Amino acid sequence: MNTALITGASSGIGLELAIVFARHNINLVLVARSEEKLQKIKATLESEYPIAVFLIIKDLTKPDAAKEVFETTTSNEITVDYLVNNAGFGDFGKFSENDWEKEKAMIDLNIIALTQLTKLYLPSMLSHNNGKILNVASVAAFMPGPLMAIYYATKAFVLHFSEAIANELNDTNITVTALCPGATKSSFSEVANMKDSKLFKSSNLPSSKTVAEYGYKAMMKGKTVAVHGWKNKLLLFTTRFIPRTIVTKLTRLIQSK
Repeated sequence: MNTALITGASSGIGLELAIVFARHNINLVLVARSEEKLQKIKATLESEYPIAVFLIIKDLTKPDAAKEVFETTTSNEITVDYLVNNAGFGDFGKFSENDWEKEKAMIDLNIIALTQLTKLYLPSMLSHNNGKILNVASVAAFMPGPLMAIYYATKAFVLHFSEAIANELNDTNITVTALCPGATKSSFSEVANMKDSKLFKSSNLPSSKTVAEYGYKAMMKGKTVAVHGWKNKLLLFTTRFIPRTIVTKLTRLIQSK
């Protein structure tokens, strides 16, 4: 039976991805900070599906956390067939005024942990010539993001990194998918201090479940870039024909409070 490792698995898209994998009878390694939440998820999934759920309680913003996750799976002889780098967060406000420690933690999680986990688990996939990686990026990856400058920049890294290594792996049976959702119903807006942002005021935001199911299908198909939702696809297509200064101004307008 195959195994999927999912970071940020205690809520939102990460939790819904765990449910999707469980529904397809794939064993799980769930990584997050909250042991209480993960224990409840483990109990629920193991009672509903014929799978095993292994928990790793870890704060991936900390130095060497990604290496410790890898060492834990290795010492427990767990082969990761599907790597899902979902953990990440944002922060709202001017770069000159935001807290540096929170911004640094965002870079450490959104970029460093994701990249290091990919670096650590890819060699095993190559040795078996089999595996899939899903990196959760965002439509934010395609444009500058005033008032969320670092978050948008981290997601641009995730997108470009994913596309590049996907190309490097073209002659293998390993695929890399960058999932790019737009604003989604989840705890993201609260963590990012964006509950009052115009971007999250819409009542028609997709659910984390919808995004997770879309991401799972895109990953299994081996799609390199998966933009969720026709409105997001249309937005990104349109921005190709608009000067970037205007795109930047519009982005600030949309997500301002």
